[in-house]
Amino acid sequence: MLMQSALVALGGATLAAAVTSLEVQGSQFVNSKTGDQFQIVGMAYQIGGSAGYDPSAGKDPLSNGDICKRDAALMQSLGVNAIRVYNLDPDLNHDECASIFNAAGMYMIIDVNSPLAGESLNSGAPWESYYAGYLNRTFAVVEAFKSYPNTLGFFAGNEVIDNVKTGGTVPPYVRAVTRDLKNYIKNHANRTIPVGYSAADVRDVLEDTWNYFQCAIDGDENDMSRADMFALNSYSWCGESTFTESGYDQLVALFKNTSVPVFYSEYGCNTPSPRVFTEVEAIYGSQMTGVFSGGVVYEFAQESNNYGLATCNDDGTVELLADYTTLQNQYKKIDFSSVQTVKASTAKVTIPECKASLIKEDGFNNNFTLPAVPPGAQDIIDNGVSPKPVGKIIDISNYTVTQQVKDASGNVLTGLAVKPLADDESNTPGASGNSTSSSSDSDESGSAAPTLAPQGPLSTAAMMIPAVVALCFTAGFTLI
Repeated sequence: MLMQSALVALGGATLAAAVTSLEVQGSQFVNSKTGDQFQIVGMAYQIGGSAGYDPSAGKDPLSNGDICKRDAALMQSLGVNAIRVYNLDPDLNHDECASIFNAAGMYMIIDVNSPLAGESLNSGAPWESYYAGYLNRTFAVVEAFKSYPNTLGFFAGNEVIDNVKTGGTVPPYVRAVTRDLKNYIKNHANRTIPVGYSAADVRDVLEDTWNYFQCAIDGDENDMSRADMFALNSYSWCGESTFTESGYDQLVALFKNTSVPVFYSEYGCNTPSPRVFTEVEAIYGSQMTGVFSGGVVYEFAQESNNYGLATCNDDGTVELLADYTTLQNQYKKIDFSSVQTVKASTAKVTIPECKASLIKEDGFNNNFTLPAVPPGAQDIIDNGVSPKPVGKIIDISNYTVTQQVKDASGNVLTGLAVKPLADDESNTPGASGNSTSSSSDSDESGSAAPTLAPQGPLSTAAMMIPAVVALCFTAGFTLI
């Protein structure tokens, strides 16, 4: 690998490395090669908001390699190891973006639905939206992303259950979609990819939602309708709150006996603003890591709801906001080298059997008889979608960011680039080595010498090649 990297550097190209695909073992995400529990240090990524997904214009958040490179470099420097992407067009090519995030050591959590008609379950009448055409699109999303090693998992639904009324009708349909997705993955992917649900943190229905999706029908631990992971969008920690004031202690108590990984699929209350992100120390602290598997900050790009870490302009330029630096500083307080090297538990997890007694809220569905696979859908599950989107990791020739990026003080960042990580390595806060320096707004020409610039491919090769030569001679190899 060392010789390969050095020789590639001389040619100015980078061969594709790959993160280790994660597995679900009981209530934890586990790195199959190290046996370590994995904590998600995630970022919600939906460039352009809902308008960023436009099949008619041929665009979605992972269709523009230059934009992905820019944002991957900024998130890598921040310390992110996973992104959540909400709305994607399976007919577009995502190879460049997926490869960039893979090289940066970041996993992808993919929602299979979208806000467009026919592309999600209708929470008001789910039986009307559960049909073969809808499932065909969700399967196409799986096809488009199943072959990327950094695809961590798929969400079968997002906040479809948000009150007792929707809890009365929607749950069997979400389980049915989960079943269909998992059977499709079993038939057409070369590895098991987790499928789960992203819930609204509505305490009236949260526990029932979790129990409905994590239990096994008839006690069958291989029940294909059972969720592999459960996540929640929670904004209960606001400002300088605490573990108890925020209700985080109640969530830990609720999920302490979970049989599937639980994590925050969104967090980051923006009242007051700018945010202080003091919840980071709790999420990755000893009170939570035994139960929760990290979380996803909402969100990278600034939209009208004022949750962004960066203003991403139409011309490709970016201005980082104060929240970016604050979050980065909060991450720096955590010893992630210790957090990410905890050996996964080998204790057997008890999976609850689906029974009406699991459901506590009056009016929430306690019937576990699921809808049958709709007409025409079983043939797609068996034989695959047609035409099939094909995704693969590709080599990226240049990881340098070309767009102008300013920090929160208005200084232009220089030397910004994605740092490709080695095989089986994921990104960690403080470990990317993606150094950038700033120049004042009056010196945007870049004529001023940077105070600290990252090494380019040739300078890296200059240091590596002598070591490679020595290694080869010592081992008796010949360079050709």
